[in-house]
Amino acid sequence: MNQVNLNIDELQDFVGHIITNNRHLQADGKKPVAVEVVGESGIGKTTSIMDMTQAHGLDFVKLNLAQIEELGDLVGFPIKQFQMWTTKEGKKIGKWVDEVAVSDHSKLGFQTTGKSRMSYSAPEWIADKKAGGVLLLDDWNRADVRFIQACMELVDRQQYISWTLPKDWHIILTANPDNGDYMVNSVDSAQKTRYITANLKFDIDVWARWAEENGIDTRCINFLLMHPELVTQETNARSISTFFNAISSIKTFEDQLPLIQMIGEGSVGNEFASMFTTFINNKLDKLVTPKEIVTGPEEVLAQVTECIGKDDNYRADIASLLATRVANFSVAFSKTDTVTQKMQERLINLCTKDYFTNDLKYLVVRTIFNGNKQKFNKMMMNPAIVKMTIK
Repeated sequence: MNQVNLNIDELQDFVGHIITNNRHLQADGKKPVAVEVVGESGIGKTTSIMDMTQAHGLDFVKLNLAQIEELGDLVGFPIKQFQMWTTKEGKKIGKWVDEVAVSDHSKLGFQTTGKSRMSYSAPEWIADKKAGGVLLLDDWNRADVRFIQACMELVDRQQYISWTLPKDWHIILTANPDNGDYMVNSVDSAQKTRYITANLKFDIDVWARWAEENGIDTRCINFLLMHPELVTQETNARSISTFFNAISSIKTFEDQLPLIQMIGEGSVGNEFASMFTTFINNKLDKLVTPKEIVTGPEEVLAQVTECIGKDDNYRADIASLLATRVANFSVAFSKTDTVTQKMQERLINLCTKDYFTNDLKYLVVRTIFNGNKQKFNKMMMNPAIVKMTIK
């Protein structure tokens, strides 16, 4: 199957383009393009689509096809219609009227022609929607074959027999890989040609930015940045976030190691939990936080040097971790709080002195530049920083 491999940031840009392009297609009377997002369970398919939809100011409807039992809940229920006519300004006007509305139309002077037909009423989830929205058909390849077949009509023409999606609506499907690890139905070639497929991959850098913005425990972010290899199909981003949230209220991890181990074994498995307790025993959960580095007193910078070490004791992994955390924290902070002159001076200090290697300095500058450079105008005007941005 032809597909493109993307992380969550790239996926949101990709789908954003498809939405913009669909509007051009619809303006020209052409049918819009649907997108299928394939990815492992818990990787963030649904959440990323919801975030993208909100960013575009679109309405949002999510249908979990694996949980729908009646086909009518997806495509609407059959309803009998009668052909009726009336005369207006000397002209005969005809229309098809739902069975329940025949009486009301008769009172308005309409008469039946004797012809009838079976049609489908618009389902509840779309009946009152206006222009501009995303229809997410979630876990669609886990559904019964009847639902998969019905989806093809929607994907292909954005309508089902007698009702049509409103203007500026876009269809996105999510699916798990058909690789033998999931209980899914195979989709044939005729169906695959009706949409574009994007394969969503886990990206630790994207996760780290998300975790910073969503308040994941700072100690836990450090751990996963040091051990991204622990993210697997079985121990996915969703289960990891669940574990981290379940222990976030514990102020001192070393005092609750047996409890943390139990919670870990029940959410992320024994290997992950054991690696996490080793991380605690090595006191790596005590690393100076990015908030302290960026907004704390000047003395905090000595802790940065102490954590990273020098010469034979230099810890490249910790240096990379702290640089990543500083960059992500700064961008996340700027979205909700005021970036002070003191904060910018601290970042200039970190990026021009010898706390980090040149490549890590560039990482911090590039992340802030791409994330919210307007809020860091003084920093971005520093001559040494300017040189980094034009490399």
